[in-house]
Amino acid sequence: MRLALFDLDGTLVDRRAAFTDAISDLVHDHAYGPDIEEWLRTELADTADRDDFVRLRARFGVAEDPGHLWRVYVDRMAAAVSCRPEVLESLARLKEAGWSIGVATNGASDIQRAKVRATGLTDLIDGIAASGDIDVRKPDARLFELAAARCGTQLSAGDWMTGDNPETDIAGGTAAGLTAIWVRGRPWPEGLHAPHHSVDDVTEAVAHLLAHSPE
Repeated sequence: MRLALFDLDGTLVDRRAAFTDAISDLVHDHAYGPDIEEWLRTELADTADRDDFVRLRARFGVAEDPGHLWRVYVDRMAAAVSCRPEVLESLARLKEAGWSIGVATNGASDIQRAKVRATGLTDLIDGIAASGDIDVRKPDARLFELAAARCGTQLSAGDWMTGDNPETDIAGGTAAGLTAIWVRGRPWPEGLHAPHHSVDDVTEAVAHLLAHSPE
């Protein structure tokens, strides 16, 4: 059985749109002003965890407990995040073709797993490794290794990594011994080795994997 690892945010799910909605809801619900909203949109743009709300309280003196705000943010993100039906369908076909499917993602454990549950990915993936699990972030090879272990296997020749981030997903996956597929969107850094394969959408990546399915 071959292993296909996927990034979560920006690859399987649309974090950007969910983030916009989640921040708007949180700010509205707590009657925060534009200065706090701007700070949240800037500071949480790429990733977020509970400590961000500790910093928010220190910066603006908000009354709400940081743990409460973090839970609200997690709930809002889970409610807003989406995974397109065609992505779910393509992963189902990949699983039926005999692949083991894992997720290797940077981010806090609780929010990443909430996204997986909310988008219907739970039944399609065999294991997930979030950087918050072991305080190690991609491109560190240990996160890819943990994702493989959560799928009940270990990294080996013929395994793949698909993601949108050239440095964390593609360079990191390649360094860990995986064959990498880049989902175009971000600028490609100068001097970084080209990916093994490039696509415009994760469904195209799955189609490429299906073409390389085990006999």
